[in-house]
Amino acid sequence: MTRKPPRTSQIVAAVIGNALEWYDFVVYGFLTVIIARLFFPMQDEYAALLLTMATFGVGFFMRPVGGIVLGIYADRKGRKAALQLIIGLMTLSMAMIAFAPPYAAIGIAAPLLILLARLLQGFATGGEFASATSFLVESAPPNRRGFYGSLQMVGQSLAALTGAVAGSLITRGLAPEQIDSWGWRLPFLFGLVIGPVGLYIRRYLEETQAFIESRARVVANPLSTVFAQNLRSLAVTFGLVICGTISYYVVLVYMPTYAKTQLGMSLTDAFTAQVIGLLCLTAAIPLCGALSDRIGRRPILMSATIAYFLLLYPLFDWLHAAPGFVRLAVMQASLCTLVGVFLGPISTTIAEQFPTGVRSTGLALAYNFAVMLFGGFAQFIVTWLIRATGSPLAPAYYVMFGAVVGFAATIFLTERHRDANLPAT
Repeated sequence: MTRKPPRTSQIVAAVIGNALEWYDFVVYGFLTVIIARLFFPMQDEYAALLLTMATFGVGFFMRPVGGIVLGIYADRKGRKAALQLIIGLMTLSMAMIAFAPPYAAIGIAAPLLILLARLLQGFATGGEFASATSFLVESAPPNRRGFYGSLQMVGQSLAALTGAVAGSLITRGLAPEQIDSWGWRLPFLFGLVIGPVGLYIRRYLEETQAFIESRARVVANPLSTVFAQNLRSLAVTFGLVICGTISYYVVLVYMPTYAKTQLGMSLTDAFTAQVIGLLCLTAAIPLCGALSDRIGRRPILMSATIAYFLLLYPLFDWLHAAPGFVRLAVMQASLCTLVGVFLGPISTTIAEQFPTGVRSTGLALAYNFAVMLFGGFAQFIVTWLIRATGSPLAPAYYVMFGAVVGFAATIFLTERHRDANLPAT
């Protein structure tokens, strides 16, 4: 099957929209400490923090539902139709949080409104990864699928980077009372402004040639077909995503909260260190995605998980021994670079495990259940682990567990980086 290279505008449209989808998710995670005070006021600060993190995690319960529904929709109606619907839903949920009155104004309705917005976010985001990844990989020339697929993760890293910059700016430029009064809304309002732009540019996406050709062999029931014919692909994808999602939500999203609550550092320093780490992450992802087109997906994924496992505990222990901005920045730069190495080829790798006719459904199923179980409640789990074990190094153990699972999954993946065409059904 011969494909013409996609226009740059097509790829930009997919990546920008994808970045917006995750921006709102990570901003909520970065601002957990502030949101806890405003929407979940309790006598016990630890209990309020856990409740806020649980609400962050609740949105992930809807991810498998949204992933399955929107994945099937994308496999039947097309990648373009699904991507348009998803960004509209995410913009609506973003507006709900941006304009939500705090607990002091409307009482119990405030946390309920946040909860509803999180559920809608989860539903929309559940379909984003599968649809955007399918679009990018199917649009790519055969010898550049790794690079094109890596742009999916570039979008996510840009979302985290923008969220960290926004958090750094408001904590550095505003007084605490200004942040509590109105400043916390600014990052959400910024995303709300970008939402209609993403919706507009996605109107002009062109459907992928691979999907158009696969419509001649429509799969009557994509969900049952995935379970009947692609169990190995589901298992491999599930394992790889466990590693990636634990890393993303602990090393990237949770670290500002960890630095504030466990190390006694300022949020300003934490967000600045996060920006440094995210710059390293964003640079590593496309480089390793492109490298995987030359040497294969497995060597890169396997090397990343080994290095990640070996360095995690020493870096956490080194930071805890003498907390400070320089050590936090070095740790974040090191770990984020390794996460970037792993995330570079992962989107393409898991997309290549499934045939075109059920690709969005298969990706959505494995990806969203892994993210829900191991990523959505990562902040909750590590906060509980710290309290239960009495060790502030508990987050390192959880991330090391993810690295072991990711390594095991790389052993069983199907390497397709040299295949000119991916299977249609």
